[in-house]
Amino acid sequence: MKLSRVGVVGAGQLGRMLALAGYPLGIRCMFLDRSAGAPAAQVAPLLTGELEDAAQLAALASANQVVTFDWENIAGSALAPLEKLTLVRPPRAALEASQDRMSEKALFSKLRIPVAAHAAVEDKEQLQRAIAKLGLPGVLKTRRLGYDGKGQFVLRGPQDIGQAWMAIGGRGLIYEKFQQFSREVSLVGARSATGEIVFYPLSANTHGGGILHYGIAPFVNRKLERTARLYLKRVMQALAYVGVLTIEFFVVKGRLIANEMAPRVHNSGHWTIEGCVTSQFENHLRAICNLPLGSTRALGHTAMVNFLGKMPDPQRLLAIDGLAFHDYGKEPRPGRKLGHCTILKSRAIERNSALANALKLIEWT
Repeated sequence: MKLSRVGVVGAGQLGRMLALAGYPLGIRCMFLDRSAGAPAAQVAPLLTGELEDAAQLAALASANQVVTFDWENIAGSALAPLEKLTLVRPPRAALEASQDRMSEKALFSKLRIPVAAHAAVEDKEQLQRAIAKLGLPGVLKTRRLGYDGKGQFVLRGPQDIGQAWMAIGGRGLIYEKFQQFSREVSLVGARSATGEIVFYPLSANTHGGGILHYGIAPFVNRKLERTARLYLKRVMQALAYVGVLTIEFFVVKGRLIANEMAPRVHNSGHWTIEGCVTSQFENHLRAICNLPLGSTRALGHTAMVNFLGKMPDPQRLLAIDGLAFHDYGKEPRPGRKLGHCTILKSRAIERNSALANALKLIEWT
């Protein structure tokens, strides 16, 4: 049975794009967010409250046929009671696995998906032992609540230990051996409740300060794409996953090393709105609402550029042929994702030229 009422925990730009994708399908979204001015409030009804407020979560679940989320840092225990009121998709197990870097790596390893050598860190002495075992350079990270480069510190040499500990030291950390990667790529896929799976073309991502600056797709490498699909499928099947799931990988000496997964629609998949027959947002809704999944065929060669901290002049960017402009309606602040643009061209060389022109007009702060 098709479901048509979707409750979404979190009302950021991802939720906003979900709601917009739902209208043509006859699907209506309702949101819960701390801020009445959240981006999704521009396009859909909003309940205001803390994301883990039991009463508001129950109200959201009771008013909708399925509950999903646009942000993964919500306690699984807060969502557990909702399973008695409605469907929760993706499953809570996927959310909980993605919230702790040790749990996430344990899942990947269990499924024979390569990960960076790593060790749990609870105090400074454990950090020193981890460094002695795994070597330098390395990355010290918080196990939980880390996204867009937050909660991370790169250690290049022994002189960085004290500074790293001052910056993020404490309990619940992980030390990872630094990966000398040639490229970062991500694979977005969707799985329905009946087990139907579709994959989007691989995308190649360029980051700055841990935040995605821009990406290009399709990134054509048949061997890497075949392997990435195998790994993503293993995770989806192991978790009985329903919805869109993304895994980000490092390419190290021609081999994929899984970095992290996101049990939701993902920034690196924004290019699919203009660049594919069916966007990641539409396929997430199709999956969780019991509809057949749509074609993920690329319509050409696409680039996606985030607007970080400062919105560019739309008049100058929109003069670029094939460019689509997305403004999330958020207040500017350094490092904040305020919008993005996509460029779609029939040939990669044309895409790359237009991307170079766009990058000259975009300032990241």
